[in-house]
Amino acid sequence: MTTLFGRNFSRQELLLRVGSLTQLAGVRMMELRDGAENNVRIADVRSGVLRFQVTLDRGMDISLAEYKGIPLTWRSPNGDVHPAFYDRSGSGWSRSFSGGLMTGCGLTQVGAAGVDEGEELGLHGRLSHLPASAVSAASVWNNDKCVFRIEGNVREAAPFKENLLLHRAIETQLGGSTISVRDEVTNEGSSRTPLMLLYHINIGFPVLDEGTELLLNADETKPRDNEALKGIKEAQRFSPPIQNYKEQVFYHELREDGDGFASALLVNKELNLGVFVQFRKKELPRFIEWKMMGEGMYVAGMEPANCFVEGRAKERMRGTLQFLEPNERRGFLVRIGVVEGREQIADFVQENHLR
Repeated sequence: MTTLFGRNFSRQELLLRVGSLTQLAGVRMMELRDGAENNVRIADVRSGVLRFQVTLDRGMDISLAEYKGIPLTWRSPNGDVHPAFYDRSGSGWSRSFSGGLMTGCGLTQVGAAGVDEGEELGLHGRLSHLPASAVSAASVWNNDKCVFRIEGNVREAAPFKENLLLHRAIETQLGGSTISVRDEVTNEGSSRTPLMLLYHINIGFPVLDEGTELLLNADETKPRDNEALKGIKEAQRFSPPIQNYKEQVFYHELREDGDGFASALLVNKELNLGVFVQFRKKELPRFIEWKMMGEGMYVAGMEPANCFVEGRAKERMRGTLQFLEPNERRGFLVRIGVVEGREQIADFVQENHLR
């Protein structure tokens, strides 16, 4: 059965009540037409509960996102900038960083700009500025449940360098409040290649507000630097916007459950609303919190990754840099979802042993 508007429906019962399923939910392909967003293709997805937009020309990032009309994400003043405006030097990535529900960082570089083995690398890599190809959208019924799926390929390649192909499938269910991102990265080149991948999940007001908490099941929390060390005791609690705030970044060592998944929940008890992230820790052993309480830059980042955020050279020096061999494939799964109401929140906290 599918649950919508507080009622359960079979497929037949639901379709008898509408002229087209798009009356309730579905996927529509669109194109932005103004300013720096001009010619950016998007897939606008509605589950009947969630609405979100996949930016097909931006590595299949997830941009705008709402739950029952409530905004979930922080959005930068840049908007969904066309990749033609990408500046790969130094911190130029930030000039076209749109925020949004999920920005992909990688595939061969994540974190601070720097030089690794003679190669200059910009902030957070190229993934978010690579257009997808072979894009398809489908609505698939399985008995009385319907899944909306967007798929596409994103390639990061250059002669004499890497040749990595990312296949991404983004799914949500009719009446559902969870988005699943399934990625598979294949090394189609002939040499061993670094693989760095981070899911930059950005939650903003009104979910993020004074009194919001980040609930985790963590064995250890470490500050990235001295600035984060100052706020280590308040790492999981959030304040109102603060003038001239300097970002703080924390590394949380999360425990996995019996199925190998780690979980984090950003919860606003005043709204009785929480946004969760779940991921397989074997694939994504790191969880990074980006705490930015600045005026206008008011955002909490929940970031599963296979690396830290200090750049490829530092990752190589630590001995933690991951690689893909020629023809090797590696899969990743991240779920982003919403829990609403005291009972749902309490159940999620209890089931995942969060605190």
